[in-house]
Amino acid sequence: MSGEAGGVREAVAFYFSPEKTMIIILKRGAQDAEIETVSQKLAEHGYKSHITRGVEDTIVAALGAPSLQEKEMVAPQLQALDVVERVLFVSKPYKMVSRESHPQNSTFTLGQFPDAKPVEVGGEKLVVMAGPCSVENLENTIYTAREVQKSGATMLRGGAYKPRTSPYDFQGLGLEGLQILAQARRETGLPVITEVMTPSLVETVCQHADVLQIGARNMQNYDLLREVGKCRTPVLLKRGLSSTIEEWLKAAEYILAGGNSAVMFCERGIRTFEPSTRFTLDLSAIPAIKKASHLPIIIDPSQGTGRRDMVISMSKAAVAAGADGLIIEVHPHPEDALSDGQQTLDTAQFASLMNDLSKIAEAVGRKI
Repeated sequence: MSGEAGGVREAVAFYFSPEKTMIIILKRGAQDAEIETVSQKLAEHGYKSHITRGVEDTIVAALGAPSLQEKEMVAPQLQALDVVERVLFVSKPYKMVSRESHPQNSTFTLGQFPDAKPVEVGGEKLVVMAGPCSVENLENTIYTAREVQKSGATMLRGGAYKPRTSPYDFQGLGLEGLQILAQARRETGLPVITEVMTPSLVETVCQHADVLQIGARNMQNYDLLREVGKCRTPVLLKRGLSSTIEEWLKAAEYILAGGNSAVMFCERGIRTFEPSTRFTLDLSAIPAIKKASHLPIIIDPSQGTGRRDMVISMSKAAVAAGADGLIIEVHPHPEDALSDGQQTLDTAQFASLMNDLSKIAEAVGRKI
């Protein structure tokens, strides 16, 4: 996470209560000893500190249930410390995810492997993740990676493990698929994003991927959220098929509370009564998330509509609405794809889309 408020880089301590959380913003350049002083001050009042170190920010979560009297005592004591810039209160049930705790937009870098070209998410330049729904073979994957890179994509997407509604559908190549994605990264420099489905696979996927995707069906798989919270690989958290915005925010809180601050939201469509599309792509989630949280939001128009003829228009609408990036399914021959060919662009369609998106991005103060 990064962000500056009033010329101060934020190191934040969280003081939990049933109603509000006290946020202590530390002055720029706060040292370990100074952060420890804040923790000790909280410990004097019976609270345990949970320390999270981001790329630039440090978060100390003080776990406890203070009474109003205790809060009135502790806040002035913390404010009196030289390292403390100011003390705030957060009333949201999602503490670390909330924009109250971090007023500035968070940015962080994707691309943890030496052969990946680093990509910033949350900044002026939009992140575009493109590639096949499922990794099918080495040849197609590398060809697609090179083609989307030529068109301006900044990351390669591809499923190695595929959760499918039917047990008879293609389930992915597993470890072989991860190895193919890693090879494509070596060939192109594109960081790789792929889905992790179970806690037991997190370590294996982290050894190959630059970003872990939590799919819609796993948004409330709390064991999985806790596990990815322990690692330092960035996470793309997709919205559940029938989940509210607040449930989505609370799911992200599990990951940040575990120590992983590099989280992106991904709107990928929700279930409604409308049968003309696979799902209903909720673009209103973009301003809703932007208001509630400091974390970036990515839009998936492929899964969100399930229709190739809608992907282009919904991608444009998402950029115009303020999304921080897109994740789009692209295949050399969608009609032959082993999964979701009906919602997949071919490489020529993707190139045309990227050309159009550059103009829309410029109009809203962003870049492709």
